[in-house]
Amino acid sequence: MTTATIHSDAIRQQADAWRRQTSLRRFYTALGVGLLLAAMVASMWFADEANAGHFFERLPHILDFLSWLIPKDWNDVWRALFDVASPHDKGTQEFNFPLGRVYIWGGFYIPEYFELMLTTVNTALVATFIGFVFAVPFSFIAARNLTPSPILRLFIKRFMELLRAFPEIVIAGLFAAIVSVGPVAAIIAIGLHSVGALGKLFYEINENIDMRPEEGLRAVGANWFERVRFADLPQVLPNFMSYTLLRIEINVRASTIIGAVGGGGIGEELKLSISRGFGAKTLALVLLLFTTIFIVDQFSAWLRRKLVGEQAFLLGA
Repeated sequence: MTTATIHSDAIRQQADAWRRQTSLRRFYTALGVGLLLAAMVASMWFADEANAGHFFERLPHILDFLSWLIPKDWNDVWRALFDVASPHDKGTQEFNFPLGRVYIWGGFYIPEYFELMLTTVNTALVATFIGFVFAVPFSFIAARNLTPSPILRLFIKRFMELLRAFPEIVIAGLFAAIVSVGPVAAIIAIGLHSVGALGKLFYEINENIDMRPEEGLRAVGANWFERVRFADLPQVLPNFMSYTLLRIEINVRASTIIGAVGGGGIGEELKLSISRGFGAKTLALVLLLFTTIFIVDQFSAWLRRKLVGEQAFLLGA
């Protein structure tokens, strides 16, 4: 058998192996998609049965909601946002609940919706700050390459898992019964969940750091706090800030949802607007929320580039 024949057989075997692997991968993909579709159909059937057949019955009317949401006069959206009076507003159901204007300082007033949006954003910022402050030390304790005690690591990891196991809305409902409804309950709920979520992200970063600075400080007698402060924290702080900025965007949306159940802010007004059937006001609130999240996202990206650097930002994008 010549060398060329051996080489040809090897290529043929590799091609056969590749075809078998590709066929097996396609089979598993088709099987997974089939199981997913079956689960989706089963869940829709169960939802239909649980709702006495109203799910499929109401499904064709999904476009009715969109037609209700689109206002007949787009000026109504502007008036809803900025509380601009109009002669034809009087006597209509949607404008029987007029908004006021909120005093800020120096005789300056802003529409009430904007004040509610600021409350939502402030709730997210304070909650994220609380999550960051507690997640940073917890993450260093939970990292297996930084903390030698397995019992302490296990306790901190399970504690952070407990904090993020429950949705923010459940925690907010619990604290609303304790401290009454309002932004305080929302801050506590989102802050606790942020501690668990950021803590997990942070300790996974810590477990992949370069240990040579840590070993150098250990060799000269530095204690655990000194090693964390001067060897570990400078390596991970840019990534910490990047994840924290991302968490702010998530918490703005979470504070909006919690506002719908008594957490204050724009979410409560959005819920009332939908329940009363106010299409123009609902669309105005949705646009205000979308604009705010877009601004927060762009500001976070800009700040991340300043803190992490343009090259690291592009690599991480």
